[in-house]
Amino acid sequence: MSDEVDERITTPLVDEAVKKAAVCWVSVGGGPAYALWCLPLDGALLVVSGPGEQSAPGLADAATAEVTLRGDHGGRIVTWPARVSRLRPGTEEWDTAAPLVATKRLNAPGTAADLVGRWAAEGCAVNRLALGGTPVAGTDLPAESLAEPPRAAPVVRATRKPFRLHKVRRR
Repeated sequence: MSDEVDERITTPLVDEAVKKAAVCWVSVGGGPAYALWCLPLDGALLVVSGPGEQSAPGLADAATAEVTLRGDHGGRIVTWPARVSRLRPGTEEWDTAAPLVATKRLNAPGTAADLVGRWAAEGCAVNRLALGGTPVAGTDLPAESLAEPPRAAPVVRATRKPFRLHKVRRR
């Protein structure tokens, strides 16, 4: 048996979950999973990361990752090993996929063409996550919650005291 994975690996569960995905949880090298916005295209997910975009540590240079897709109510539907391939500016894949991803990018300054140009100039990674093995679903999922405490982030603010319009006097 070959170590290479057939490009046409597919399962109905993964196909349906990918078609409806707007957010995926991606873990690289056994590290923590990061929630990333994504765009489904041709049975795979496209994810953008880099300067000015979402943070996905290690994904730009990874060959494999683990992808988890969840349903409308937050429950895990399927987890699958993914083959990661980076789309390079100037290739046919880039010219086809990057503008599609840019049009779906919310709150982006400028036009989609400007955004694609910025991604190419600043070295942002547009990665394609394709099914690379047997997915884990249904009864194969772990019974425990896998919940973790929140990771430290620079965006956390200290809790302030509530605002009061006037001072209340006690007698």
